[in-house]
Amino acid sequence: MSDPFFDSEFFKWVVLPIIIFIARMGDVSLGTLRNVFISKGFRNIVPIIGFFEVLIWLISIRQVMRHLDNPLCYIGFAGGFAAGTYVGLFIERKLALGMQVLRIITHQNWQVLVNALQAQNVGITIMDGHGAKGPVKIIFTIIKRKDIDLVRDIIREFNPNAFYSIEDIRVANQGVFPKKSAVNNTMDYIRSVFPDPKEK
Repeated sequence: MSDPFFDSEFFKWVVLPIIIFIARMGDVSLGTLRNVFISKGFRNIVPIIGFFEVLIWLISIRQVMRHLDNPLCYIGFAGGFAAGTYVGLFIERKLALGMQVLRIITHQNWQVLVNALQAQNVGITIMDGHGAKGPVKIIFTIIKRKDIDLVRDIIREFNPNAFYSIEDIRVANQGVFPKKSAVNNTMDYIRSVFPDPKEK
C-alpha cells in the first residue's frame, strides 16, 4: 500500500527535487574531498569516501530516472552538483591538510624577517641570489597549510615588499614547524623582540 504523501504532487514537485539536490551535493562534496585526499597522499580514507560517494549517487540518479517527466529533478541534480563542488572545496580549505613550500625573495630587511620567522619556530633555509636589482636573499621554508596565514602575516609586517610564492607539496621528511597556528598576540610579541629598524 503506497503512502499518499509520496504519491502527492507536493512530494513530486517540491520535496523530491530538494532531496535530489541535497543528495547530489553530498556525493559531489565527497568526490571533491576524495580527489584532494588522493593528491595529498591520504590513501586509507579514500576507499571509504568513494563507497559513500557512489552509494549516494546511485540513490539520487535512481530517483531522477524514475521521474523523467519532472524537470525540477534535473534542476535539483545539476544544482546539487554545482553546490557540492563549492561545499567540498570549502571543507577542504577549512581542513587545511598537507604542507606547502614558501619561497621568499628579498633584498632588504631580510634579517628582521628571518628573526621573526625563527621566533615562531619556522624552519628556514637561506641562500644568496642575484635578482634584476642586485643581490637578494632567498628564504625557503616548508610549513603546514594551517600555518600559512601566520607566516604571511609576518611577511606583511616585517617585509611587505618581499616577493614570495607558495606551492603545495606531497611529501616532506623532518622539518621545523610552529607549535601553534594562532596568530593572536603573535605580532605584538615579535615586534617587542625584533623591532623594525625603520621605526628607529
